[in-house]
Amino acid sequence: MDPTREGAGAEADLLVTCWGTRGSICVPGPDTVRFGGNTSCVAVESGDGLLVLDAGTGIRALGRHLASGPGSAPVDVDLFVTHFHWDHIQGLPFFEPLYHPTTTVRVHGPAENSGELRRLVLGTMESVHFPLSPTALAARMEFVPLGSGPWRKGELEVAWIPLRHPQGAVGYRVRRGGVVGVAYLPDNELEGGEYGLGEGWYESVVDFVAGANVLFHDAMYTDGEYETRVGWGHSTYRQAARLAEEAGVTALRFFHHAPGRTDAELAELAETAREERAGREPPLDVDAAAEGQAMRLPGP
Repeated sequence: MDPTREGAGAEADLLVTCWGTRGSICVPGPDTVRFGGNTSCVAVESGDGLLVLDAGTGIRALGRHLASGPGSAPVDVDLFVTHFHWDHIQGLPFFEPLYHPTTTVRVHGPAENSGELRRLVLGTMESVHFPLSPTALAARMEFVPLGSGPWRKGELEVAWIPLRHPQGAVGYRVRRGGVVGVAYLPDNELEGGEYGLGEGWYESVVDFVAGANVLFHDAMYTDGEYETRVGWGHSTYRQAARLAEEAGVTALRFFHHAPGRTDAELAELAETAREERAGREPPLDVDAAAEGQAMRLPGP
């Protein structure tokens, strides 16, 4: 089944909402209204809990949304960080629920131990960068390094895979009830650069995202731009579309939009990708991820 935009009264196994889709730096302004200017943050909601993928500047709006919810229900979040570049963690100190004592946030990420993960994630709150220290956070926080196998909670399963990006990064796959709902690979160079991940890595990525209801994948560059940016850790929209086709995903959402890419340019890029896919089988729903977009994904 195709993922659809959120509909009133619909029962869904997963509700996926984009809170930030931009790459490298946030770019608010009249040219980024449609697809958004905030950096990486995607929320995945289900009956088994709330997952948040990355803590870019988009997490601020998510925090305000959660804090304004009905009643005084405590916020309980599992945050999965792909890596520690600024655009993926910079929003965390502005996540309003962190200042509420009823909040619990478990932070998962690629680190050797919980102490290192805490240091890397909360480094944005060092005194040289931020006026408040981590002691100002009233929430209960846990720091959970990624293990060798998937993380599970109820029917939810989150697996991870190493990606090709400077200083390293991981991508995540969210299953519920055995169905691959979301594959999230925001910073990933599919074809160029040297990253030491060995032969067969591309095939492992195809297997990892295979059959996903929606794939969010790095599509920062056009072919022409990529010629001078090989080794920078990002992919082109055509490379992302090729991966989606080979993996048989239902929908592809271009992600980590270049800071200088306007709404009009992103819309044209997505339309070009659809035209290039026209008539091919299996069908693929292609678009650029848009801030504020919500999709309901079917279960088993």
